[in-house]
Amino acid sequence: MVVVMAPGATEADIKGVVSLVETAGGDAFVSRGVERTIVGLVGDVQQFGSLNLRGLRGVSDVVRISAPYKLVSRENHGERSVVRVGGVPIGPGTMTLIAGPCAVETPEQTLQAAQMAQAAGATLLRGGAFKPRTSPYAFQGLGEAGLRILADVRAETGLPIVTEVVNAADVELVASYADMLQIGTRNTQNFALLQAAGEAGKPVMLKRGMSGTIEEWLMSAEYIAQRGNLDIVLCERGIRTFERATRNTLDISAVPVAQRLSHLPVIVDPSHSGGSRDLVLPLTRAGIAVGADGVIIDVHPHPETALCDGPQALVDGDLRELAKLVRELPPIVGRALTEAPDGVPA
Repeated sequence: MVVVMAPGATEADIKGVVSLVETAGGDAFVSRGVERTIVGLVGDVQQFGSLNLRGLRGVSDVVRISAPYKLVSRENHGERSVVRVGGVPIGPGTMTLIAGPCAVETPEQTLQAAQMAQAAGATLLRGGAFKPRTSPYAFQGLGEAGLRILADVRAETGLPIVTEVVNAADVELVASYADMLQIGTRNTQNFALLQAAGEAGKPVMLKRGMSGTIEEWLMSAEYIAQRGNLDIVLCERGIRTFERATRNTLDISAVPVAQRLSHLPVIVDPSHSGGSRDLVLPLTRAGIAVGADGVIIDVHPHPETALCDGPQALVDGDLRELAKLVRELPPIVGRALTEAPDGVPA
């Protein structure tokens, strides 16, 4: 069961709901989004029904949710949500391009990649300072030095930062630099990390686990939401199947399914799913055509020397084609390319 607070509800109104639920022996979890606040109830549903929660000041509605992921379910949120990252919207009606280097290597490389991404129409900069890798001998990222580079590039370009956090102990540090926290595929069910990210006060991009079902993906989002954060963007990044011709299999059907089951925005990752530069643009077309709210793409000025995922990074002519694609295709499916906020160079 969830209590939907009215847009003008005060903190006192919210505390009134929480206090009444706790008095009845239940637990209440407050989750705040850009558009509204929801209070999730845990305990005896029958007992909650006798509390007359609808009669409390500031309450808009009380909804029983059948889905196990109650706060992120579409059942309690008829309209799909918009998540804003540094003023940039991700959600229905727009198509947001997030691009940049998979890994931050040097200030020069990161700035050049950001400028390439921005020229192609990107309004958010992705870049990894912490890199969880399959091999312990692979490049693991620059850590805080990489975060400082990203912050400097943001100051130069105006692009808000999306960067990965891999350890619950690092959430506070990463959140002090980032505009959006990314949870990678290997950490989709790292529940301590999900809870810490939910408490950080920053929007979160949650990638689907490489072997995870859609329900498991949404349950992971619920861990974030239960800690007070409804500003979550789901990212379909390809799942592991028997097919070896591609790095992963981009599950295009997951986009409309997740949008039907949840009110959260859903984007796709054509770079990590295909794993090859020649697949990125076709998969981007497919993602936009199926209704994705955005795409996240790897860009590198010199992919032949990249320390991480060079074969899938776009350069030069690919980026010119990407720029044309993201301007021409979204209007065909009823969307517009997200523009830079006022005051940010385009």
